[in-house]
Parts: sequence; C-alpha cells; structure tokens
Amino acid sequence: MLPARCVSLSTSRASRRAEVPAGRDWFHEIKHDGYRLIVQREGKRVRLLTRRGYDWSDRYPLITQAALRLRKQSFVIDEEAVVLGPDGISDFEGLHGGKCDAEVRLYAFDQLVDDGVDMRDEILQIRKLWLGKLLKRSSDGIVYNDHEAGAIGPRLFQQACKMGLEGIVSKRRDRGYKAGPCKDWIKVKNPKSAAMTRAKDIDW
Repeated sequence: MLPARCVSLSTSRASRRAEVPAGRDWFHEIKHDGYRLIVQREGKRVRLLTRRGYDWSDRYPLITQAALRLRKQSFVIDEEAVVLGPDGISDFEGLHGGKCDAEVRLYAFDQLVDDGVDMRDEILQIRKLWLGKLLKRSSDGIVYNDHEAGAIGPRLFQQACKMGLEGIVSKRRDRGYKAGPCKDWIKVKNPKSAAMTRAKDIDW
C-alpha cells in the first residue's frame, strides 16, 4: 500500500513527433491546451500539484470540490487543467490570464494511485479502466478524457486540426507509467494551433 502523498511529482512527458502512430497497440487522446496537473487526494485533503510542486487547490475550487466528491478517499490522477470557450474548445489565454479560475476544470487521462495502491507498473489499458471506474459519477470539475484505439490515430489528428485543437497524444496501451521523457507517449501538434505560436509550453 502506498499513500497518495508518497507518489513522485514527476510526470510522464510525451515525445514530440511529426506523425501519429497507427498500430493497434496505441491509444489516442485529444491534447487540450492547458496546464498539466497532478491531483492527489488523501482523506479530506486534496492537492492540485503543478510540475514544479505548487499547490493550486485554492486557485481552482471547481476541481478541488469535484475531487472531494469522488467515492475513493485516496488516489492520484494525471490531468490537464483547461478553460473551455463558448465553442467547447480549450481557451489557453482565458486560463493563463487568471480571470476564469472559478471555471477551470480537468480532463483526466491517467491514474497513478487507487486506494493506496501504486498503479504505475500496470499497463495503460488497466489504468484507464480504473480511472473510468473512479470517475463514473464525477461532477463537472473533473472529466474523463476519452480515447480512441488503433489505426484511427492519423484520422483523429486530421479532425483535431480541422477543429482548431492543439493536437493529439498517442500512448502505448501495453506500457506502465514512466516519469520524465517517454518514448511510449507521442505528441503531435496541430501546426496551425495557438500553442505552436508560443515560444514554449508553460511549465509551472
């Protein structure tokens, strides 16, 4: 058993590529333009931790309240914090400006701890199943980030570009969670997205 607070804050970071993998062993997720956060809950305490270890649980109350309403008392999930515009697409400027903090929600895509059990050595497919169970009755503050599997990846990327989204992240379904740079996670960005015009990703 591993308390949620004991999990390293180091997140897995996708490798940048120009092409989306299409093999059957890949899951593909929409890449939302936001801030990467780790959500840790231990009893009645929730922390929203940035890559540099800042706790933003007071900054984003919608997320904190949603985490407290989940039925599990101890978990760690990996997510992207976003502000959604009127068109349902993530609005990075609205997020970064800080005026919409009360509206910030999370798209959850991985689970690292479940009821004190370290899940990082489990394959992604299993971690996704556990995450889906955890968020089955989640409120609006935390949303399960859907994925597609296999050969659909390149077509999904084309559709993401047409919609003006940041891009997609493809992940090997049969691998564990590795902190730091990870060749099993591949990020392909829409060349016309706003994220490509920024000097670099914001890393809090």
